[in-house]
Amino acid sequence: MKLGKRILLIVLIAFATIQLYPYGRDHANPPVIAEPPWHDQATRELFFRACADCHSNETKWPWYSHVAPISWLVQKDVNEGREHFNVSEWGRDNKHAHEAAKEVRQGKMPLPIYLPTHPEARLSDADKQTLIEGLVATFGDDHD
Repeated sequence: MKLGKRILLIVLIAFATIQLYPYGRDHANPPVIAEPPWHDQATRELFFRACADCHSNETKWPWYSHVAPISWLVQKDVNEGREHFNVSEWGRDNKHAHEAAKEVRQGKMPLPIYLPTHPEARLSDADKQTLIEGLVATFGDDHD
């Protein structure tokens, strides 16, 4: 067998094998316990458009989130996002809520890696400003 075919075979076997690793494949969303008192409906809609996949229990799991190793990255991002700030478990530990507006203002959120596969999360300047103002009104602000 030629070297190129051997390498391809090894890569295919490795890809098939990592599909057996369970992390990143259980995509059951936990129940929504409570949401914050949103400033207005526009803030909630923009948040759910750009932020909720990682910062709520209402994640929409795309097809590629079921294929390792991409599923591992997606699961890690969702777990970290929910742990840091989760609007579906309002009343629990949401000590980072006041940072939401700053993260959007500084362009840190949504994560740049998220945007190519989620075009709906790309906000116009006006939508971004509306979201920032709504986040400040809803959660307060941690100024730059």
